[in-house]
Amino acid sequence: MGPSVLDIIGHTPIIRLNRLNSDSAGEVWVKMEGANPTGSYKDRMALAMIRGAEARGALQPGQAVVEYTGGSTGSSLALVCALTGHPLFIVSSDAFAAEKLRTMSAFGAEIEIISSPQGITPELVPAMRARAAEIAGQSGAYPTDQFTNRDMIDGYLALGEEILEQVREPIDALVAYVGTAGCFVGTGRALRVTYPSLLRVAVEPAESAVIGGGAPGTHRIEGGGTGFIPEQLTPDTYDETFAVSTDDAFAMARLATGTEGIFAGPSTGANLVAALAIAERLGSGTRVVTLQVDTGLKYLAGDLYRS
Repeated sequence: MGPSVLDIIGHTPIIRLNRLNSDSAGEVWVKMEGANPTGSYKDRMALAMIRGAEARGALQPGQAVVEYTGGSTGSSLALVCALTGHPLFIVSSDAFAAEKLRTMSAFGAEIEIISSPQGITPELVPAMRARAAEIAGQSGAYPTDQFTNRDMIDGYLALGEEILEQVREPIDALVAYVGTAGCFVGTGRALRVTYPSLLRVAVEPAESAVIGGGAPGTHRIEGGGTGFIPEQLTPDTYDETFAVSTDDAFAMARLATGTEGIFAGPSTGANLVAALAIAERLGSGTRVVTLQVDTGLKYLAGDLYRS
């Protein structure tokens, strides 16, 4: 059998900001994960979770998979499951971009929606998670359970290794929005092998800054801010937190599109707000790495790019 779409997951390009940062600030490098097949870095995670479970025998040929997701993980799992022969059940919500839900359906996933018109509330993800567990118990589907899944770390180690190959000079900081924490932990772990003093900055919504000790709340920066600290984000995996408001994340996503050509969603906007601030603080001669989490094509039906 020849190469498939699964073989082109990863190996994404990296760029340096040229217009958004000041002369006194450090360099900001952005890994362009929107270049993955479904337009998100979650393709790496989905492939690692399915292949890891298959290798251990936890996921049998033709066995169904179930996951709770705001969309990008679901889109990525839908692609991977379609090509590996696993039916997929998704529990999601109308709080997330409609484009993501449609992508899951396009790849053949069966979706159950939990309504949350006010946005991403502290109660939403636990409710989605509980429903996915029910489906697993009733149907015998394999629960990838992204917030506890350790296979996904392997999928993101490669992302860190790619950054090391692409940025040939010392890297001073990694700045990334935290969802499951798989990307943040895996990428940071790989970078720290070469740069033990790397500053690891966990980005979260200002309205639900629980990692930094704040109260859970409602926000609209998809992909994180779930109202609880992810299991894999232990104190030894990050050095500090940075809170970004929904308004600032949206504004930066729009600004980055027009000034740097980085077309992305609000979590990328949050990454850029935080990365630019850290680069300013560290000063000229330093390098900060962050991520374009996904493509802006996933957000055209919502408010982000509505004129």
